[in-house]
Amino acid sequence: MKSLSLIAVAALVAKVSAHYTWPQLIVGGTNTSSWEYVRETNNWQDLDPQTDVTTTDIRCYTSLESGTANTMTVAAGSTVGFTVDGNPSNLYHPGVVNVYMAQAPSGTDVADWDGSGEVWFRIFEITAVTDGGTTITFPATGMTQVTFPIPAETPSGQYLIRIEHIALHVAESYGGAQFYIACGQVEVRGTGTPGPLVEFPGEYTEPGILIDIYYPIPANYTQVSKALASIFPTPSHIA
Repeated sequence: MKSLSLIAVAALVAKVSAHYTWPQLIVGGTNTSSWEYVRETNNWQDLDPQTDVTTTDIRCYTSLESGTANTMTVAAGSTVGFTVDGNPSNLYHPGVVNVYMAQAPSGTDVADWDGSGEVWFRIFEITAVTDGGTTITFPATGMTQVTFPIPAETPSGQYLIRIEHIALHVAESYGGAQFYIACGQVEVRGTGTPGPLVEFPGEYTEPGILIDIYYPIPANYTQVSKALASIFPTPSHIA
């Protein structure tokens, strides 16, 4: 029985090893409380990633939880971010980071919104670095937090901010890419029109998530999504 117990413990340790969540929103350089402004994700205890890009859980990974949080007011142009918590509490696996935003429909409280539709625009990335096939590196590896600016011309409204780390260490077969996802809730003050817009599920293309990063070493890395968003200022006579 003792040996079986040790095996079970070892299996549990292996399961949660090097997995992580994004529980804290960073605002004004200060970490907020865990799950205060970030929707509690399905993996808040077991740390397991999402691997199915066809499910609605690829949005915010909250189908088994309440899916709501408080909403923090932030200024367009300010820097916000998310902290990493897990075993260990850093982005241990090689992979890429993407950050998206989506504005809740007019008259809808973001806390009651699921992020459905072609409404997401990508504002930040930490992608792979390649040199034509000799090496491939992942600058996000080992980071304990990720911070980024909210585009200065982001229109006023309530938003989900969605962060993902796509771990690629076992992405050589379909379904191998691991998605570590979280959505924070913010209210932004600003003006503008963002695009291009995408939706989840439906955003991902295979070159970015079906890839063997070890052999042969990829000559380049194709990002999973469309270009980073451009946000055009609203003309002064309209604002």
